[in-house]
Amino acid sequence: MPRIIITGASDGIGAEMARQLAHTHHEQLQLVLAARDAAKLQAVALECRAAKAQVLVVRTDVADQAQCRALIAQTVQAFGGIDCLINNAGISAHAMLADVSAEHLQWYEQLMRVNLWGSVWCTHAALPHLQASRGRIVAVSSLAGLVGVPGRTAYSASKFAMVGFFEALRAELKPSGVSVTLAYPGVVDTRIRYHGYNAQGQAAGVSGLKEDNAMPVSECAHLIIRAMHARQREVVMTTKGKLGRWIKLIAPGWVENMALAAVKQDIRPH
Repeated sequence: MPRIIITGASDGIGAEMARQLAHTHHEQLQLVLAARDAAKLQAVALECRAAKAQVLVVRTDVADQAQCRALIAQTVQAFGGIDCLINNAGISAHAMLADVSAEHLQWYEQLMRVNLWGSVWCTHAALPHLQASRGRIVAVSSLAGLVGVPGRTAYSASKFAMVGFFEALRAELKPSGVSVTLAYPGVVDTRIRYHGYNAQGQAAGVSGLKEDNAMPVSECAHLIIRAMHARQREVVMTTKGKLGRWIKLIAPGWVENMALAAVKQDIRPH
């Protein structure tokens, strides 16, 4: 019976993964949903329970190490172990560095606490249990963790750091049989960019990226789940993303132009 933790499970990709897993595994699934918004978590849990999954809701702010450790402890207490940890919680941001004042620069650190440290703390606490089950770790990064995107200095930094951590961890865990899957979504049809930080560290209310060809969240969640089950090393979700990482090696300027083209015209750097 798989025991799966999903952080950032109240909305977007995390909530959709929970729903898809519940409908796939039915009563065989023991699912732990973690996020800050308890009401939204309960709504997702209701849908998963309707599909006969066993669900534990744990309100968790992954920017707090103690809450990350409590999440793992409550999971083990309820279900006896962990088979998969999906590190999905994250905050977006869009601001040119020159537009961020010194007094507002602290939100860069807060974004790093959520996007990087939340994953580190949850993974560290879960590691002995994942080793015991020869389980799976999933880290949801971004194409901005492969290619730096203008206006996303903080976000790209956090996702690049996340990738470095989990790539090194994958090598460490190879003898133990624990797999590490890195997921690199592009622009997905969620509200994450609207809720992310602007230059003042407030909710932006708009997206800085072109949303015309955003991937449906159901497709993104499906690709991550499929990669998790197959213990794939990584899943890069767009053709441009797959091309960009290789072209970056031989024509980095061209890749920078691709990144610029993804940003809305009215907020590109001049």
